[in-house]
Amino acid sequence: MAHFSYRAKTSDGRTLNGELNADSAEAAAEQLDANNLIPLQIERLSRAQHPSGNASLAALLPKPKVTLNDLILFSRQMYSVTKAGIPLIQGLERLAESTPNPTLAGVLRDISRDLESGRDVTSSFARHPKVFNSLYISLLRVGEMTGQLEKSFESMHNYLSRDRDTINKIKTATRYPLFVVVAIGIAIAILTIVVIPAFAQLFSSANMELPLPTRIILGVSAFAVQWWQHILVGLIAAGFAFKYWTNTASGRLRWDRSILSIPRIGNILLRATLARFTRAFGIALKAGVPITQALAGVAPTTGNTFITQKINTMQTGIERGESVLRTAAATGAFTPIILQMIAVGEETGQLDDMMMEVADFYDREVAYDIDNLSSIIEPILTVAVGIMVLILALGVFLPMWDMTQLASR
Repeated sequence: MAHFSYRAKTSDGRTLNGELNADSAEAAAEQLDANNLIPLQIERLSRAQHPSGNASLAALLPKPKVTLNDLILFSRQMYSVTKAGIPLIQGLERLAESTPNPTLAGVLRDISRDLESGRDVTSSFARHPKVFNSLYISLLRVGEMTGQLEKSFESMHNYLSRDRDTINKIKTATRYPLFVVVAIGIAIAILTIVVIPAFAQLFSSANMELPLPTRIILGVSAFAVQWWQHILVGLIAAGFAFKYWTNTASGRLRWDRSILSIPRIGNILLRATLARFTRAFGIALKAGVPITQALAGVAPTTGNTFITQKINTMQTGIERGESVLRTAAATGAFTPIILQMIAVGEETGQLDDMMMEVADFYDREVAYDIDNLSSIIEPILTVAVGIMVLILALGVFLPMWDMTQLASR
């Protein structure tokens, strides 16, 4: 299939320039005509002119992933395209030409070709599950059925924008504790490998009996100095083993459940995750997606497999005829506030609004807790530093004090 550049006129007299793939110039003209465009000029591009001319080199390079920011921008652009009444195929082709992400550009061209072949919008997007998740497809299906695709893209833009904010909050909540732990680990390594061996030489020259804490510290330091290469390799291997374990279904489930049990921080992560769930659930219900289908679409988007498992359990219970409140309470994963909102929403028929309300509530709570996270971490850091100072005092400075006493005598 060749690549062509074209210049065409729309029905309202505007001139458009672009590129498309076709078997021949005649086929390219037919594509333009099918999109209600009048071809003025069609030229075939050489491999040097077309970016795919370097396809052999590009094939060797890893393709960039479609990021959350790419999807947010795409959803906003598609909302503008559909609201303006631009033909969907034409809009996708224009966006494919303008997007800086080549992976997303290829996906949009594939969707455009599927639409040209007669496939419906939902099926065309659903063929790319790595880019468009189940919630995205569910909203598109409702929008296509009701003839309001622009509202589907607008809803996804709003949801993804808030989702990005929530993810950034979660990263902020975990970044500082992780930095503190790494810093303490580096400090202990430097003390063990560099500082303590210098004191060991001083103690050996004094020819005196050392206290038990000092002998333990010197033994650990000597072992670390002699076997540091093996310790480093072991830590790297442990890191890869942990990554492999968390990539398994059971390992990921246990890890996601355990991080929610971390004091204080786990509670912040839980509320941030529940805010993502309730917002996505509320958006899906507001768009007209059935409850069971909404739960199926929302479950994989929570980012926590433990919560995802509980949502899947809710879906199973509702399919058996149970109420949303009863299935949510049975999971044991939702807070009393969410359960109360679900109860009110079911009684009043405004479950979607209640879910949006609780999402906003948790967003504000998480933002406040993250702003005050330093007040939680500082006592922990103080205790950790105090333990390090105590160990040094008992193991290093105590023998030096004894040596000073002997010298004064």
